[in-house]
Amino acid sequence: MNFTVGFKPLLGDAHSMDNLEKQLICPICLEMFSKPVVILPCQHNLCRKCANDVFQASNPLWQSRGSTTVSSGGRFRCPSCRHEVVLDRHGVYGLQRNLLVENIIDIYKQESSRPLHSKAEQHLMCEEHEEEKINIYCLSCEVPTCSLCKVFGAHKDCEVAPLPTIYKRQKRQDLTLLPRLECSGTNTTYCSLDLLSSSDPPVLASQNTKIIDSELSDGIAMLVAGNDRVQAVITQMEEVCQTIEDNSRKQKQLLNQRFESLCAVLEERKGELLQALAREQEEKLQRVRGLIRQYGDHLEASSKLVESAIQSMEEPQMALYLQQAKELINKVGAMSKVELAGRPEPGYESMEQFTVSVEHVAEMLRTIDFQPGASGEEEDEEVALDGDEGTAGPEEERPDGP
Repeated sequence: MNFTVGFKPLLGDAHSMDNLEKQLICPICLEMFSKPVVILPCQHNLCRKCANDVFQASNPLWQSRGSTTVSSGGRFRCPSCRHEVVLDRHGVYGLQRNLLVENIIDIYKQESSRPLHSKAEQHLMCEEHEEEKINIYCLSCEVPTCSLCKVFGAHKDCEVAPLPTIYKRQKRQDLTLLPRLECSGTNTTYCSLDLLSSSDPPVLASQNTKIIDSELSDGIAMLVAGNDRVQAVITQMEEVCQTIEDNSRKQKQLLNQRFESLCAVLEERKGELLQALAREQEEKLQRVRGLIRQYGDHLEASSKLVESAIQSMEEPQMALYLQQAKELINKVGAMSKVELAGRPEPGYESMEQFTVSVEHVAEMLRTIDFQPGASGEEEDEEVALDGDEGTAGPEEERPDGP
């Protein structure tokens, strides 16, 4: 059975009006916003009554507005985005009213012929009999229908029942999941099933329905409060995760600093050993190069003496030859008797004495591991060492040898 909503003049704008109506629904009571409408810091809107219900559920010890004592305010979470709303001592009455939304609601009510406070007030019309309202329920087909469909239509052989009776029965079934809620202001506990007794007169049934709706709102507020507690636990665990990340970052920085300091020690020692090796190299090179210069000077002088002797032997004048020859003989004799410095001993060029063994150091470095509980002590030692370095004098020069 198909049926349509019975307000034909607005069918052309029904879709747009429905979209507008969805934007004007309170997320707590699921009805059109009722004045006054308050806007939260997260820019979501609530009925002030619904906001107060959620706030009271989240802050059961908070004093009411009419109390003579002064409260310090409280907090609750937005039911739409879970943003935490912090209130001052005025509670929800300190929230700013959203006059724009209230004006939109007024305009919507003026322009729309559809009842806006409850979709249950809309009259559904039968599609086959356009002038007939849906007022009975087909138990065989399990669909709402109209009286003409029972008399002349497709449901004439089906078992039917009044629509309000089926509505109450279904309402009772849906409310079996609701706990017994204590009415605020009294010590009486109502049962949701007792409030929908089929023996109640229509007026009392309507009152009972309102009471059940109030209980449902209270139940929603309790669920929201429970969600707040769960959200608080989630927030705590998120804080634990953040703390773990911060501590890990701190330990990584400390570990990098330790290894950088260790590398600095190795670099410093390597520089010292390289300097010692360079000094030894320079000393040996200076000695050998000095010998080379000495031997070179002797070779040059000897070569010049040989040339002088050859030129003297070619002298044609006998007197001059005899005079020069005696002098040259003395110089040659003296040159042959010159003793040169000794050559470097065998193995003088070797530098094997500067070999460094690092196998045991490398093996010791491979044993570096974490020491739980030693971080605080090491930090104290670092602080003490930093203080000692600031007051100590220049370090003694380390030995150049390996």
